[in-house]
Amino acid sequence: MLPERSHPVILFDGVCNLCSGAVQFIIKHDRKKLFRFASLQSKFGEEVMKHFDLPVDQYNSFILLEKEKIYTRSKGALKVAKKLNGLYFLLYAFIIVPRFIRDAVYNFIARKRYNWFGKKETCWIPTPELKNLFIEE
Repeated sequence: MLPERSHPVILFDGVCNLCSGAVQFIIKHDRKKLFRFASLQSKFGEEVMKHFDLPVDQYNSFILLEKEKIYTRSKGALKVAKKLNGLYFLLYAFIIVPRFIRDAVYNFIARKRYNWFGKKETCWIPTPELKNLFIEE
């Protein structure tokens, strides 16, 4: 059983430049500091994936953990967009697109992300000011 979290947690591929950029974008547009973050490669990320019977050696999905449920791929990303400041909540309108179509686009980008955006040798390390938004278990 995972410990209950008071904030939704976004799990991301810590070595992916696109994913790290998305996290930085979310932090910038999450003025209420609602979200917390952890890399899929972290101990916490591995625990979440095991708990929900996801493969622990594949880091190709964005995962939103909220109220002991997970939302992956396009659904997770759209649920996050819905809670960001500005007009980003309008992106949630794409929820009406059938999931198999949304996830096909998501999966295509996920497969190409390292080729298009690159990869780091190690996970992105947040600045000291942002460290409290990250779960390091």
